Amino acid sequence: MIHDTQAYIHTLLTTLREAVAPFASPLTETMIDEYGKDPYIILISCLLSLRARDVVTVHVCRKLFSLVKTPQQLLSLPLDELESIIFKTGFYKNKAQVLRSVSLALLERFNGTVPATKEELLSLKGVGLKTANLVLGHAFDVPAICVDTHVHRISNLLGLIATQTPEESEAALRKTLEEKDWIEWNRLLVMLGQNICTPPVPKCSRCPLQDICPKVGLQKQR
Repeated sequence: MIHDTQAYIHTLLTTLREAVAPFASPLTETMIDEYGKDPYIILISCLLSLRARDVVTVHVCRKLFSLVKTPQQLLSLPLDELESIIFKTGFYKNKAQVLRSVSLALLERFNGTVPATKEELLSLKGVGLKTANLVLGHAFDVPAICVDTHVHRISNLLGLIATQTPEESEAALRKTLEEKDWIEWNRLLVMLGQNICTPPVPKCSRCPLQDICPKVGLQKQR
């Protein structure tokens, strides 16, 4: 049982910042390093990363963004060429349609620019809560908690929240974490989840949090 939640969170943050330092940055940070804080590139790369591994998606993004960097340019790309470029991310036909639909909506409704509010982002067909929050946080520096599978799973393992869905986790984490830590929480847990706390059997023996993590609901570990 966690007696002092804020002290526990402080320990988690401090420990994780040091522990994940050697690991590769998440996809969005890599895109920002290479292309700057371009909201469109951040949005498209996030949509491509859904149900795909960053190590695959990053190469696909580089190939795509060598050809297109705006909604107009993406829509001018033949559909079969777009599908061929993004093929390795999986679900490529559906993703190609989403990229084209989002790009068209940006042109028709937002003058070709990515909107900076959660409501407007969620109004784009194909953009869910995770993507909207990631774009808000990384493209516009708006405090937001992007909850992907790693953040949802690990936040529950750590005993910070007790939720069933990423949507519930986002709401719970907004109440649990200080606003200044919202964006960083995603980064730290994604890197931990990709390298150590990997599903379905985490590498707990290698985890820097092994002595303080209650491992809530965990069945097997390495």
